[in-house]
Amino acid sequence: MTRETSPKSGLTYADAGVDIDAGDSLIDMIKPMAKATMRAGVMGGLGGFGGAFDLKAAGYTDPVLISGTDGVGTKLRIAIDSGILDTVGIDLVAMCVNDVLANGAEPLFFLDYFATGKLAPEKAAKVVSGIAEGCKQAGCALIGGETAEMPGMYEGDDFDLAGFVVGAAERNALLPLMDDMVAGDVLIGLPSSGPHSNGYSLIRKVVEIAGLSWEDDAPFAPGQSLGAALLSPTRIYVKSVLPSIRAGHIKGLAHITGGGLTENTPRMLPDHLTAEYDFAAIDRSAVFVWLQETGNIDEAEMQRAFNCDVGMVLAVSADKAEAALTLLRKSGEPDAKIIGALKQT
Repeated sequence: MTRETSPKSGLTYADAGVDIDAGDSLIDMIKPMAKATMRAGVMGGLGGFGGAFDLKAAGYTDPVLISGTDGVGTKLRIAIDSGILDTVGIDLVAMCVNDVLANGAEPLFFLDYFATGKLAPEKAAKVVSGIAEGCKQAGCALIGGETAEMPGMYEGDDFDLAGFVVGAAERNALLPLMDDMVAGDVLIGLPSSGPHSNGYSLIRKVVEIAGLSWEDDAPFAPGQSLGAALLSPTRIYVKSVLPSIRAGHIKGLAHITGGGLTENTPRMLPDHLTAEYDFAAIDRSAVFVWLQETGNIDEAEMQRAFNCDVGMVLAVSADKAEAALTLLRKSGEPDAKIIGALKQT
């Protein structure tokens, strides 16, 4: 008697948990989304082994490339558990493009990485629709990406996201302009749309303490579920800030992510200057009030873990502050305001 050591019919990739047809189906869904993000400079479309971009066609004469990569963090856990999948793609783009913007760069093209245990094309397409929407908000093209189906690496509906952006700035317009910064320069704050994509491990702990589910009404946002309210996407500042960069108003930009104002602002400053904020000038929105009260979170910890309603900070000469505010408000930042100034250390 012999023991059978191999299957009667040949194994397929599908037997191992990888569905190539599902991947092909997703690509068909993604193509029109990506096409809608096309801009000057894009060469070709999806389907090749790489994406090409012509800087000259984008209007640059002496460009420096600025690249960035990021993810969504544990905010993704809320999206997966709540089934609300169409906004985290915006977060993914925002976290990347806002970073390169801080160097004075215009985001040009974006690529994404989507990894999961078992690909569900309809769900993945919702995520990519958010990525495409984020790219449209940022004015950059979605020119490629990677979808990886990896059974055994991710359980159930779990997936992970990463984003990659390349931007450009003319060599003489790179930020920050540390040599030009002086004590007395003002700090202009642009409002966030909530926690953006930082502090969500702490947020999830507060929700656990409160005994709430993602389907419950949000205590701080009447008419919304808690999951939907906490998944409000990260703001993208590209189109509202680029005009001020090009007008020469801005000496430095800080994207306020994990670490808050206290740890992100110094990244744009020379060693001899520090930021002095008027925290009374920053209105604390309901979501942050609820998080602080429910979690009994110390104020210093709030300012380190969250943006506390300021998503981007601009350093501007005092004599250009009014012109900068006028242009920012005209470009889509009606609530831009002075929230501090630079001082000698």
